[in-house]
Amino acid sequence: MIRPTEPTDTEPLVAIARGTEVFRDLEVEALREVLDDYHAMEPGHMHRSVTLLDDAGRVLGLAYYAQAAMTDRTWYLWWIIVEKEKQSRGLGSTLLRHAEAEVKAAGGRLMLIETSSIPMYEPTRGFYLRHGYEIACVIPDYYADGDDITIFSKRLSPRESA
Repeated sequence: MIRPTEPTDTEPLVAIARGTEVFRDLEVEALREVLDDYHAMEPGHMHRSVTLLDDAGRVLGLAYYAQAAMTDRTWYLWWIIVEKEKQSRGLGSTLLRHAEAEVKAAGGRLMLIETSSIPMYEPTRGFYLRHGYEIACVIPDYYADGDDITIFSKRLSPRESA
């Protein structure tokens, strides 16, 4: 089941992020801050966070996405996380499809995703490519020397005529 993220989901989601052994401590703490800020925002702020639960109601993952400021219906997928032991079972795909469907329903036309170029993120980059995302650009040394940012892009609605 996927439902809006609740404040009580924060600790399990932070633990899941840490348990993936992919995110650095700085990134895990950023997730906590993002979720704290999310719960402090007014409804309708154009940020969305959804939590994936198993049949027993246990937290398994998260998708966090928001409309990009100063754009015409461009959105960013900022986080997609699935418990390490549950990865490669279609749960990330379920979260991604859910996020895309919500963005489309909100009139979104473009989804962007940023990720690192280091080898640890190769499965992540492959995941996005398999789901129809294209590499829009790579900025060398963005995160650190030798750690480029890869920005993925996917059209969610056809181009409008000029």
